[in-house]
Amino acid sequence: MKKIICILILIAMIGPMHVSAVEISAPDAPDSAQEFMPEKDETFAQGLWHIIKKAIEKFEPSVAEALGICLAIITVMILLTFMQSMSIQTQRTAELAGVIAISLIFLQSAKSMILLGTETVQKLTEYEKLFLPAITAAMAAQGYVTTSTALYTGTAIFNTVLSGLISGVLIPMLYVHICICIANRAFHEKMLDSMSSFVKWLMTWVLKIILYVFTGFISITGVISGSADATAVKTAKIALSGVVPVVGSIISDASEAVLVGAGVVKNSVGIYGLFAIISIYIGPFIQIGTHYLLLKGTSAVSSALGNKKCALLLCDFTSGMGILLAMSGTLCLLLLISTVCFMKGVL
Repeated sequence: MKKIICILILIAMIGPMHVSAVEISAPDAPDSAQEFMPEKDETFAQGLWHIIKKAIEKFEPSVAEALGICLAIITVMILLTFMQSMSIQTQRTAELAGVIAISLIFLQSAKSMILLGTETVQKLTEYEKLFLPAITAAMAAQGYVTTSTALYTGTAIFNTVLSGLISGVLIPMLYVHICICIANRAFHEKMLDSMSSFVKWLMTWVLKIILYVFTGFISITGVISGSADATAVKTAKIALSGVVPVVGSIISDASEAVLVGAGVVKNSVGIYGLFAIISIYIGPFIQIGTHYLLLKGTSAVSSALGNKKCALLLCDFTSGMGILLAMSGTLCLLLLISTVCFMKGVL
């Protein structure tokens, strides 16, 4: 940290006229994100569309995999429906067998999705360590030494804390939450129900508190300002509030900052960074998001089939996937907002 501050002060002493001759560029995106990266001369809207289109084409097989898992779960639910006319003891045995079967089917994909979410957090964190110093230097070169240092310090601290919490605390808690939910639906103990609710509440509020504090810090520094088209902002808020579970409403409140910064910048060190961050996140988002949405639909179908215990178990699994999506989405959002804030000083 001291070395970075000294470099920034040195840049300020040299002066903008001399620094302008030095070309500052963003670090290359990771290999896994390179195939989604747009051309350098594309606008933000064109580049974003390019990334989304490439990601959809790339991850079509994951949709088929998620559909297969959901169809297997529905098959189990249909078999349980046929057993409802049998004796009470047989029904209870069938329900227990159904809970175990559905859990085994779900856990096949859940483990890979959780690992994917963890890897995404690690990749975003590693890229942030390379990217933030570059964009900080670019902002300082324009004369914003104090603001760039404050932004760098705050963003680095928040991202380090959040990534550490996700990898070391929240991911293990998610495994615990899934195990408790399975045991709760199998044995229906009030204590297990209370424990699963508490673990879910704790994970949710950790993410929300981090986001609230970070957006508050950014607002206090005064770097989120300006105006964007009112219709575009309203549309973005509605869309973002529904896209990412758990923290969607908080993300939508920050949409104006993203729109303003991304809309006014066409060529800068930050635009490549935005594309790189989105490219790292877009693949896992589609994969985990597909599993989340299809599980949500399967849960609705299961409720209609009449087996309440197994339907509630699917609701628990759906909420778990939603929290996983929110974990990686929260870190991605922090990087996007901080990048936009840096870009406002590098126009």
